[in-house]
This record gives sequence, C-alpha cells and structure tokens, in this order.
Amino acid sequence: MTTRIGEWVEAEAFLAAHPDVEAVDIVLTDANGIGRGKIIRRHEVEALYKQGRHLPSSILGLDVTGEDVEETGLVWSVGDADLRAWPIAGTLVLLPWTSPRRAQVLVSLYHLDGRPHGADPRHAMAAQIDAMATDGRYPAGAFELEFYLLDAEPGPDGRPCPAAMALDGRRHGQVQVYGLDDLDGMQPFFGPVYQAAKAQGLPLETLISEYAPGQYELTLHYRRDLLRAADDLVMLKRLVRAMARRQGMVACFMAKPFAAQAGSGMHLHVSLNDRQGHNLFSEDEGAVCPNPQLLHAIGGLAATMGDGMLAFAPHANSWRRYVAKLYAPVQPTWGVNDRSVALRIPAGPVTDRRIEHRLAGVDANPYLVGATVLAGMQRGMAHTIDPGPAAEYQGFTQETPFARAMPGDWRAAIAQAQGSDFLKDALGADLHRSFIAIKRAELFRVAGYIPDIDYQLYLY
Repeated sequence: MTTRIGEWVEAEAFLAAHPDVEAVDIVLTDANGIGRGKIIRRHEVEALYKQGRHLPSSILGLDVTGEDVEETGLVWSVGDADLRAWPIAGTLVLLPWTSPRRAQVLVSLYHLDGRPHGADPRHAMAAQIDAMATDGRYPAGAFELEFYLLDAEPGPDGRPCPAAMALDGRRHGQVQVYGLDDLDGMQPFFGPVYQAAKAQGLPLETLISEYAPGQYELTLHYRRDLLRAADDLVMLKRLVRAMARRQGMVACFMAKPFAAQAGSGMHLHVSLNDRQGHNLFSEDEGAVCPNPQLLHAIGGLAATMGDGMLAFAPHANSWRRYVAKLYAPVQPTWGVNDRSVALRIPAGPVTDRRIEHRLAGVDANPYLVGATVLAGMQRGMAHTIDPGPAAEYQGFTQETPFARAMPGDWRAAIAQAQGSDFLKDALGADLHRSFIAIKRAELFRVAGYIPDIDYQLYLY
C-alpha cells in the first residue's frame, strides 16, 4: 500500500501545532469494542502514516478478557501473522489529560497487499455504507452514550456503588431523572469532559441525569457521515473512562450494573440523505402516514432484529438490561414519539425524520451496531417490508409479526446469529465467523463459573 499523502499532511500539521506531544496511542477497536494497540513515540509517527504499522492478526481474535480465541482463525492457524494498521483520517487528536502529553489516532487493519481485513469491525460498517451509496443513499446520524459513574472502591457489601458528587461528596439517594442539581454536583467532572471533547473535535452536546442514581447520558451532534459518528462514540467512551479514572471514579459501560436500576443503552439515531444532502425520510406537513422509505426501513429493522441481537447485546450481562418498563425495549416494535418501542420515530420537524434504534446496550461495538442496522434498513427498502401497525404506546407488551423470531437469551442469540445469512452478509463472512467464535468462547467461560444466586437457591 502506498503512502496516504493527505493523511500525512494532516499529521504533519498536527505535530507542528503540538510540539509538546511526546507519544501517540494507536487505537484499533476489536470485535468487543475494546481499544487495543500500542503507544509509539513522536519520531515514529511519520512512519505510521507513510508505511503503516504492523499489528498481529490475533488482535482481532481476542475475547473480552484479551485472551486468544483460536477458533476465529486469526491466531496460530495463520501463524499470528502481522497485518498493517493505517491511521483513520481526522482521528489524530490530543489526549489533554495526559502528562507528558500524548495524542491518539484510530486505525483500521489491512492485509499486507492493501485489502481491508475482513475481521475489522470498522470495515464492516464502511462496506454497508458503500453498498447504500450505490443506490444513492448516504446514512447520517449519531449515537447516544448512557453510563454510570461509580466509586473506585466497592461499597461495604463488596458491590459497586454510584460515585459521590464530585462537587461536595454528597451521595445519591434518589433516582432524580433529569435532575439539574445532580448534574451541578458532577460539574467538576463533566466540565473537564467537555473541555477535553472540544480539544478532540468531538461534537459533544446535551448532558442528562438518567433514570438511576449515578447514571448519565451524553449526546453527540448529528453527523452527515455515520461512520464518523461511530468513531465519535469510540473516542468519547475512551475519553470518559480516562477522565473518570483521573478523578477517582469508574466510568461503567456495563449494560446492567444494578439489578434494580435501569440499564445503559447506546441508542443510534439514523436517517438517509440523497446525493444533494436532502433527507430521504422527510415528510410533507400534515402527512397521515410515515414516508414509505422510512416505513420500509423500519420493516427491515424489525424483520432482522432477531438475527442481529448478538450485535446489539453481545455479552451475558447485556441480556439483563431487557426488563419491561425500564426503558429497554423487549419486542421488535415501532412507533412515533414513543419511548416504549425498539424503533422510535422521534418528534420534531417532518423534514428531519429519522429512526432511533433503541436496542443496543452501551457495551455493544458501535461499528457492529451500525453495520447491522444499515443492512436491516437496506433489506427493508429492497423488499418493501411492512413493519405492521405502530405499537401505540404498548411497546413493552404488544405482540408483533416478528416477535417469534427474537432469541430469548444470550445462548439463543449466539445460535441464531451463527445460522443467520443476514448477519453474515451484514458483517461479512470473516467477521461473522470470528465474532461468533469469540462469543462462543465467552459463553463457555461464563458457564464455567458458579454465580452467587446458585448458592442462594440450591446450596441447602
């Protein structure tokens, strides 16, 4: 692969503008959404941009603990061979919380001959975007980030507990959803988060106190480039985690850290533009029915939801989030201005119509979510799939034409995903194989542990 001149010009200007940067984190996002890579010194950056950087193939075949999964076909069956990482344009940014000062850049993996590596999740999403472009459709959108802030040390019962207010050490005693006093109490944390996001060019917007003590939501500005929106989410999670750690807290991206409290989602807002940038989902004022393209896209998402659930809920803990009436959807339902459904058309100007896909937990990989959602939308539009009637504020309980295709738990989701031609097409054969192998390895790992509930129920 030849030098990418434009990217090197960008990096050269960055280094000139930041002479205090001593090192750069190169960050590859694996199948579980975990950032892995190396920290290189400043003098190595030019070679990264002109020659790429070797990383082992096994880095895409790791489970959530960072151990090899041989069944991915990415470890010893290929000699743990080197691949070549190339920087992603526009992602070289400061890490303003570091001293000595470092920067970071996201990378994607390629074969040594320059072909995109099929097990890289970002390439899977890019392939779905390219497929849409052939039909003159260009996805735009943004992800929302829900998470908990926890104390660095567990509570007296050995379990995690919500972090004390950074301002005065006060403890959360109530849910206080949308509570402004709770946000004010965390301003010593969130103020620096916004400053760091600005330094990284992340379009961070609204802050919300969510539906549990210690739970928050950060939203990002809607991007015309959905792939860059996924990059935003990857970078924001790394930023929030690092800033929390430096303030004696833990940013928790588990889907369900507390049994009696709301889980944390990663909602994806998505629309489609034409070549001129006009929203293909827009409607005329006073329209009785949604735009047909929008309706068929929803139909495709509903019809493929069962096959895609492993991408939206990839871990054992992910499935604990789907508890009715705690703002996590449990059926492949849709509706307008209705938060009980999985596929929501938010209120707002009819020219700005979009889908809010509410299935994914915050523990999901945004590239896998994006690839699966776009593939479902394409299928719905290609086959003019009817999603059935709107849920009419009964999204937690209403039966739908596609409900029977939904897996009931993590094990069933893995089995359904393994046999799904849809998911294989959405992710590509290589990533589908490696992702399933990783999930199966994690399933066996979890099954090998005896949880406390077993002793409580069965010991005596």
